[in-house]
Amino acid sequence: MSHKSDIEIAREANKKPIQEIGAKLGIPNESLLPYGHDKAKISADFIAAQKGKDDGKLILVTAINPTPAGEGKTTTTVGLGDGLNRIGRKAAICIREASLGPCFGMKGGAAGGGYAQVVPMEDMNLHFTGDFHAITSAHNLLSAMIDNHIYWGNAQDIDIRRVAWRRVMDMNDRALREIVCSLGGVANGFPREAGFDITVASEVMAILCLATDLEDLEKRLGDIIVAYRRDRTPVTCRDIKADGAMAVLLKDAMQPNLVQTLENNPAFVHGGPFANIAHGCNSVVATKTALKLADYVVTEAGFGADLGAEKFMDIKCRKAGIAPDAVVIVATVRAMKMNGGVKKEDLGTEDIEAVQRGCANLGRHIENVKSFGVPAVVAINHFVTDTDAEIAAVKDYVASLGSEAVLCKHWAHGSEGITELAERIAEIADSGMAQFSTLYPDDMPLFEKIETIAKRIYRADEVLADKKIRDQLRQWEEAGFGDLPVCMAKTQYSFSTDPNLRGAPTGHSVPVREVRLSAGAGFIVVICGQIMTMPGLPKVPSAQAIHLNEEGRIEGLF
Repeated sequence: MSHKSDIEIAREANKKPIQEIGAKLGIPNESLLPYGHDKAKISADFIAAQKGKDDGKLILVTAINPTPAGEGKTTTTVGLGDGLNRIGRKAAICIREASLGPCFGMKGGAAGGGYAQVVPMEDMNLHFTGDFHAITSAHNLLSAMIDNHIYWGNAQDIDIRRVAWRRVMDMNDRALREIVCSLGGVANGFPREAGFDITVASEVMAILCLATDLEDLEKRLGDIIVAYRRDRTPVTCRDIKADGAMAVLLKDAMQPNLVQTLENNPAFVHGGPFANIAHGCNSVVATKTALKLADYVVTEAGFGADLGAEKFMDIKCRKAGIAPDAVVIVATVRAMKMNGGVKKEDLGTEDIEAVQRGCANLGRHIENVKSFGVPAVVAINHFVTDTDAEIAAVKDYVASLGSEAVLCKHWAHGSEGITELAERIAEIADSGMAQFSTLYPDDMPLFEKIETIAKRIYRADEVLADKKIRDQLRQWEEAGFGDLPVCMAKTQYSFSTDPNLRGAPTGHSVPVREVRLSAGAGFIVVICGQIMTMPGLPKVPSAQAIHLNEEGRIEGLF
């Protein structure tokens, strides 16, 4: 059993030149645009040339609601991709890029862990290939052009009280949530209230992750509604003439990034909308490209299945015309104990009753995933402190629901520790038993869509929304946006909007605080409870422990 940190393991990786990784998928050297020796983008021409090919099988990795005990969703995604390759299947993984916010905040990195990691881990958790910087720049170019348009005579007659476009940055900075801009007199424009979101919550991020190619990207950017006139008619990005320049800034960012796992298997890392405030999936371009090049594609959706998996099914699959063949729900014995009421410092002590109590959260997710018509297998991500009796308790509980749980030791042993799950998932994916369907039809009224998710996925009794919000939804329906799916922004820690309500609560209410129209991305954002679209840093941010050592290497990233 290794006691090395993730970063030490990543550093010892025996990486292959990225051209060799591309060759495994049949990508020729000239179609790879290298960023150093271990990262490359895949050219748009090569991607376009794959259109007629058959798709491989799509496997979604999701999880229970996160706890401070840790679940290991990305670790399992990476491990399963390696495991499928180990048993002789041609597999690739698709994950999201990391935001700097959580990296320097509290979550740490997003490249997996132990012996199931994607490398180069430091690059992936920092600037990587610059995609997020490009998204930030494109977003803020539009912000600058809106205020500039108002300054030079406001030909579009924008009501400056109704500018809907906020600014973004890729850092947790609560001081910028609500600001007043253009202070300082005539030369600086007209003062108004504004604010910042984190880059991963930007509609530009969502658009990049849902667009099929550059042409579709530019069209969607043009469709963004940035403000309203006094007569309440919308002003779009196209009206401000920013769409062309934004597409130019995003040209390279649209191309998926190829890297490798510790076992030198191909990994697509592209896009990164948060799942608690955005739609939580890597890019459609990366997933669809991977499906053309590999027989099995393992992808993840952020946080618990109530958020990431629901959005993967109802937004990404609906829009991209893809469907999962199997779903893996990641759980840990430790997290079951926390859901069963055990404190973090007591997790090392065997407590079978707490495991059984906490399994209700897992059971709810299994039922929810199956309601989309897709078979679900539970992956028990193994920790050293787990006892045989505790593992048996989880397996028995899952079996009682007519599903199955498989113990996975990929964190400690890489692909060798996850072959049982790989065999089972390949068998299920190949069987064609999935009968995928979305939770609600396109033509259902918007408020009913919100109620459907709240009642069927969160098991709430009601959605609380005042008249202003209901009227806003009706206005959007009248304007032709009624067929859009909804993207719920809510806490990741609970099925409810109360982060402290663990387990499988019922009888709760879902309060809707605000709704935002993302006309370019193609969904309505529904902000519930206290969730923030610009997170803050914790009392002791991870940034305090991150530094360069004497050899000039990064310490403290995990």
